[in-house]
Amino acid sequence: MSLSFDPQSLSYPAGHFIGGARVDGPAALEVLAPSDGRVLSGIPVADAGTVDRAVTAAQAALDASGWAGLAPRARLRALHAWADLIDAEAETLARLESVASSRPVSQALAGDVRNTAEQIRFFAEFADKEGGDLVPTSETSMGFIASEPYGVVGAITPWNFPISMAGWKMGPALAAGNAVVLKPSEMTPFSTLYMAELSVRAGLPEGLINIVLGDGPVTGAALVAHPGIGKVSFTGSTRAGAAIMENIARTGIKPMTLELGGKSPQVVFADADLDLAAGCIARGIMANAGQVCVAGSRLIFAREVAEELAGRIAEKMAVTDAGPTWDEASGYSPIISEKQLGRIESIVSAARDLGAELICGGGRMDREGSFYQPTLLAGVDDRSPAVTEEIFGPVLTMQSFDEEEEAVALARHPTYGLCSGLFTRDLSRAMRMIRKLESGTVWVNRYGRSTDHILPTGGWKESGLGKDLGREAYLANRRSKSVLIDL
Repeated sequence: MSLSFDPQSLSYPAGHFIGGARVDGPAALEVLAPSDGRVLSGIPVADAGTVDRAVTAAQAALDASGWAGLAPRARLRALHAWADLIDAEAETLARLESVASSRPVSQALAGDVRNTAEQIRFFAEFADKEGGDLVPTSETSMGFIASEPYGVVGAITPWNFPISMAGWKMGPALAAGNAVVLKPSEMTPFSTLYMAELSVRAGLPEGLINIVLGDGPVTGAALVAHPGIGKVSFTGSTRAGAAIMENIARTGIKPMTLELGGKSPQVVFADADLDLAAGCIARGIMANAGQVCVAGSRLIFAREVAEELAGRIAEKMAVTDAGPTWDEASGYSPIISEKQLGRIESIVSAARDLGAELICGGGRMDREGSFYQPTLLAGVDDRSPAVTEEIFGPVLTMQSFDEEEEAVALARHPTYGLCSGLFTRDLSRAMRMIRKLESGTVWVNRYGRSTDHILPTGGWKESGLGKDLGREAYLANRRSKSVLIDL
């Protein structure tokens, strides 16, 4: 059976999901398809009153179900049932994921939806394997550290990987015994809404997961500031993360996890396997058309391999499968909006005005929709906006070095420190560079996360606070209480 579909054939869930049921409201925002610009649906914007209703429903579900106090394996089994239903409904979810987003439907099915189900299973396993610690005290007392959920977690997810990011937020929060109120991006709400509906069908308590639709300034701000939210988890831009921090500081201190922007370097030494490196580098900037926080957007390479490496990368950046996200033959993503495509154009133009040399790409694709050519820019330095700014598009800059310390200096970014890629056959050099690269993740002779889910992800500097994925993400959704008992 073909995965391809007609967008007009889908029924779009377009209301909030509160207390286990859809809650309609007046359509205030349009959801567009970046593949051709068509209007798919209108969605409401949750105001402070609607957000309060969702938070109240979440707390009521916690109280009525005893979710936080369930036997840990009961929580585990419930989350596994939800993951199984996500797998069973994978094709429907993939279509809802792809139609308004930049994710081609075939990639959404094989990658995003399947990975989301596995993420939920992964975090479910922590429910009966992580607890408090008994600590050494005097022989006349007993000390231990108890671990408890926060209550209601507020989550905000971005548009670039809607269902995966929802899994990142909801999986550890629920496994840790919390309820969730989540705001998806107003540009890509459909798969997250359907995923929440599946949780009720799978047997999770109604109201444990609530989805509020809307924008950042109204809905996101109300969610973050709500006094019933015990902890905030956000993935998005550094600018939006700073606004959330300011909001929390002003309205009531609470813990937060922020995964923010990046401008990640990929460093290639002369001894590297150049064909391996070229493939990883091309995929690192072309995946989702560069609309990835961990996109490897700065190529830093040994001068002696410049010509050979640039040629190999340019060859691998050739695109032949651009097309609408609802066509299963499509593999290259559209840019999420005309506004974002215009921003990419302006940054590339400014870089060329400052002397950047265009190796390949550099403009819109000659086809319907918001598609931009994979672009390789040489002759740039630290004055270029293509080097300094997070572009969120398929634009890769090239800078060369002669010595190892020069590579370290070029890799260092004044703002971001999310990820780094490193290509070398020299183990000693690799270990030196791992220590010197200023980022929360370093990939060696590869670029990109695995699907093991065990390695945490999170940035240094203005790339974020705290960690998603891994054991750290589960622990970030629980708070500790120190106890000392005299015997």
